[in-house]
Amino acid sequence: MINDQEEISSLAELEAFLLLVENGGLGLENVAGIALATHNSNGRPFVAVLDDKHQLLLGRWVTQDVFENGKELVRTGPKKTH
Repeated sequence: MINDQEEISSLAELEAFLLLVENGGLGLENVAGIALATHNSNGRPFVAVLDDKHQLLLGRWVTQDVFENGKELVRTGPKKTH
């Protein structure tokens, strides 16, 4: 399920989304990973929240800039603030 209404357009928004998922703020269950991907039919980039069977739980569109520059942020995870 990809939310067509919300597009992540900055690295700060991507980091906030990652923290929200990590902290359970979206109420998703069985989250096993997060990845940047492209939609098979239209090539549009998105961030995917995946379960332990690599099935899509939630997706949000991202801009091309976020897709290109957010890979390390997704790979290493957001910085935790205390």
